Amino acid sequence: MKPVKASEQHDQAVTQAVLAEALNKGRKRTQCALNATTVRYLEEFQALMVGLADQTAVLLPINNYPELAHLTAADLSQVTLGFGGSALCLESRDLHLHLAGLISDSKSLMEMAASVIAARNGRRSSSAKASASRTNGLKGGRPRKLVDNQ
Repeated sequence: MKPVKASEQHDQAVTQAVLAEALNKGRKRTQCALNATTVRYLEEFQALMVGLADQTAVLLPINNYPELAHLTAADLSQVTLGFGGSALCLESRDLHLHLAGLISDSKSLMEMAASVIAARNGRRSSSAKASASRTNGLKGGRPRKLVDNQ
């Protein structure tokens, strides 16, 4: 493990400008992070339902996670959100599970995420791509591939 040197912290007076900047940084950080808003144990599915701010939810089957599989229904119903909505916590067992880690352990969720990211990135068009497309359009479209008849 690489040692990290602590940085010096200089006390700064809290002004309205400093406060506004800190609030803005906090909003940006929560927009790009996985932050759940609700968690509920669904006994009929033997899963934890983790709800997100946009009203979507993910079901995490208990049996897929060794950390959760040994817990009783009573324990699972006491699971709460912690660390700003980024972790599942069960204080009675001193259990803290990072949501991103739980989701990354699911092969199907990771495959779906990779597919969504690939589709999103495929729609992006750089200025170089747009220019090449316009140039090819003026020439009658994309040049045909030459096939060797050997």
